[in-house]
Amino acid sequence: MQVTTAPSTTPIPGQYWQWRGHKVYYVRAAEQQAQRPPLLLVHGFGASTDHWRKNITGLCQDFQVFAIDLLGFGRSAKPKLDYSGDLWRDQLHDFINEIIGQKVVLVGNSLGGYASLCVAAQYPDSAAGVVLLNSAGPFSIEKPTSEPEALQSQIQPPKQESGLQKLLGDGVKWMFQQPLAQFLLFQYVRQRWVIRQTLEKVYLDKTAITDQLVEEIYRPAYDAGALDVFVSVFSTPQGEKVDVLLKQLTCPLLLLWGEADPWMNARERSQKFRQYYPQLQEDFLSAGHCPHDEIPEQVNSLLRDWMLGNTQLFSI
Repeated sequence: MQVTTAPSTTPIPGQYWQWRGHKVYYVRAAEQQAQRPPLLLVHGFGASTDHWRKNITGLCQDFQVFAIDLLGFGRSAKPKLDYSGDLWRDQLHDFINEIIGQKVVLVGNSLGGYASLCVAAQYPDSAAGVVLLNSAGPFSIEKPTSEPEALQSQIQPPKQESGLQKLLGDGVKWMFQQPLAQFLLFQYVRQRWVIRQTLEKVYLDKTAITDQLVEEIYRPAYDAGALDVFVSVFSTPQGEKVDVLLKQLTCPLLLLWGEADPWMNARERSQKFRQYYPQLQEDFLSAGHCPHDEIPEQVNSLLRDWMLGNTQLFSI
C-alpha cells in the first residue's frame, strides 16, 4: 500500500551553488533512487523554492526532489543582467549537469514552466520529461501573455477607442520604460497588501493565501538588485516561441491546468499545446494560476501517477 505524506508548510533548509560567479539557492530532498529520475521544481515570477514546500514533502518519499531559485528570485543573487528564458534555461541546464548529474523531470509553474520547456526542448540531454503547470510563454500567433504583463495591465488606464487607444497604449509602454516610472511601479507592487490582492485574483481557494505565502513573496522583493530584475523582465526581448519549442521536444510532457487562472485561458492554450505536441497528457483542475500550492495533494498524486506509469521516463 502506498503511503502518502501530507504536504508541509515548513520550508526545507537549502544550500548555495556558485553559477557564473553568482550564488544560486536550491533545496534537495531524499537520496537518488535507482531507475527513477529526480524531479527539479521551478517556480514562477516573484516566487521561490518556498512555493514548492508542500510538493517537496509530498513527493520525496517516492523521488529525489530538487527545487531551485532562478537567478534574480528568492534567495538567489540578483545581479544586474538581462533576464530571459535563455538565461534561466542555461542556469537549469548547468545545475542539472553539475549538481544533479543525471536527466531529470522538470516541473515548472508559469515562468518556471517556460524555462523548463526551454531546457527540455533545447537541451534534451538534461530532460527525461517535463511537467508544466499553467506555463507562461507566447505562441507565434498570439499576443504574448506573462505574469509581468498581467500585472502591468492592472494599473494601466482604461483603453479608449481607435487612434486614441493606440496612442495611449504606446504612451503607457513608453512610460514603463522610464526609470522613475519603473521605480514607482516596483515600490507599489512589492507592498504586502498588493501582493495579497494579486494572489486573491489568481487563487481560487482564498484560504491558501496565508501570511506565510505573502511573506515568502515579499521578502526577496526587498533584496539588493530586486528592482533591476523587475525592470529587466519587462524590457528584455522574449525568448523562443512555445510552438517552436514544442516542435523540438522529444520527451514525455504532462500539462496540469488550473482552470480558474485569470491570466490565461487554460482550454484555449491546451488546444495550442496539443496542436504542436499531440502525444501530451493533461488534466484540468479546480484551481487558479498556482495549482501546486493551492491543491498540492491532487497535484502530487497526478504527478506521482504519471511518473510511475510512464516507462519512457525510466529509459535514461
